[in-house]
Amino acid sequence: MAEVRTRIAPAPSGSIHVGNARTALYNWLFARHHGGVFVLRVEDTDAKRATEEAYAAVVEDLRWLGLTWDEGPEVGGPFGPYRQSERSGRYRAAVMQLLDSGHAYRCYCTPEELAERRQRALGEGRTPGYDGHCRHLSDADIARYEAEGRRWAVRFAVPPGRTIAFEDVVRGEIATPTERIPDFVIARADGSPTYVLAAGLDDALMNITHVIRGEDLIPATPRQLLLREALGITDRPVFAHLPLLVDGSGRPLSKRWGDVAVRAYRERGFVPEAMVNYLALLGWSYDDRTNIFSVQELIERFSLERVGRNPATFDVAKLEWLNQHYIKQMPPSRLAEQIRPFCIAAGLDAAGDEGRALLERVAPLLSERLKRLSDAPAMVAFLFRRMAPDERAAEALQGQGEYLGAAADALEGLERWDRADIEAALRALAERRGLKPRRAFQPIRAAITGTLVSPPLFESLEILGRDETLARLRAAAGQPVAAAGGKA
Repeated sequence: MAEVRTRIAPAPSGSIHVGNARTALYNWLFARHHGGVFVLRVEDTDAKRATEEAYAAVVEDLRWLGLTWDEGPEVGGPFGPYRQSERSGRYRAAVMQLLDSGHAYRCYCTPEELAERRQRALGEGRTPGYDGHCRHLSDADIARYEAEGRRWAVRFAVPPGRTIAFEDVVRGEIATPTERIPDFVIARADGSPTYVLAAGLDDALMNITHVIRGEDLIPATPRQLLLREALGITDRPVFAHLPLLVDGSGRPLSKRWGDVAVRAYRERGFVPEAMVNYLALLGWSYDDRTNIFSVQELIERFSLERVGRNPATFDVAKLEWLNQHYIKQMPPSRLAEQIRPFCIAAGLDAAGDEGRALLERVAPLLSERLKRLSDAPAMVAFLFRRMAPDERAAEALQGQGEYLGAAADALEGLERWDRADIEAALRALAERRGLKPRRAFQPIRAAITGTLVSPPLFESLEILGRDETLARLRAAAGQPVAAAGGKA
């Protein structure tokens, strides 16, 4: 096999859709599996949608996922530039070549005329599509349209009586009679190229060997093959069209339905390892048993032949399960760094060295309890400030003043402030009172954390410190509290 070259070509209009992220991952894995080249090409010719902020978001999303590119913006390469807004001369030259060779023509039809013809076709039971009105205009017609000041687009003249076929790795042979392909626009009235021209031409100019993209772009493939032929490009890439992503109701994922952007999952506390692992499973499988793959395992095992045809359901619960798995595997120092931005965003004083050290101490207690990184602030807030009890904690504290005071007394005399001695003292108190663990420790947890859901109690008290622990217990017991160190 010649050097494999794949690409991802997002249109920057915001954070990457999870479907595009899955496509980027498959292209990246295929290139890495074959020791090839992964190209990032930014399709930013639509000035109304593409912004520098959106471009920066695309780059950030890909880097967060770990999908580094070998050629592209900020990296360079032999086929640049890699932003289509900087390649307009190439598209104009191709359009002129097609016009001069008779493979394309100027179309003066207005949007209103096109809409009227579409409605007429639907009313007559015909398939709507461009009717070739401007394909054979006389010189007089052209002069009249020019005199009217009409703007013109450029359409490709689809040859009649042919069948355009290609072999798709995922779907087998796909054949399209040209009678089903209306003359399509390759350059808009403002001179900008359409996707069909720009993407197809750039794939050829950048020597892309494998075009791996969503099945919604299957109709573009015969058009791009016709363009290649008309431009004298004789080679063809290998095509693989991926199954759609759908929600639990079987509807294609859409931005209209909320959280379908990579950024949204990142902000909700999902980690890149989980996203990559999960995206890989949306349409591809290695066997019926294995769900957890490292990136290196994915690179070694990935093949297009194992990609299925059926739509893949995006299941947040499964993503959450994988997320929890990867959080459990994190070293405490990394977990502390991962939850830190969420804690800062929640208003906790975790930006400085003291806050960082506090998170590193509590991180081992969280790894088994977090489904998402965003769950962490609620679990650790009590370490940074005294928390008013929530509804359930308030119930657990009712009538417990004397007991909480006794707990403070039991802890105050400890020689060592560590988990083992704290646990021994509180269990001894519970035994003397004839209390089972749940009844014995819930009021203490409520007094210390303000909630009944927190990291393990004895370890939490050790991290919180003697003075602050005693102060909170005595405050909850309604007793006078001596000045406590730092957690007011």
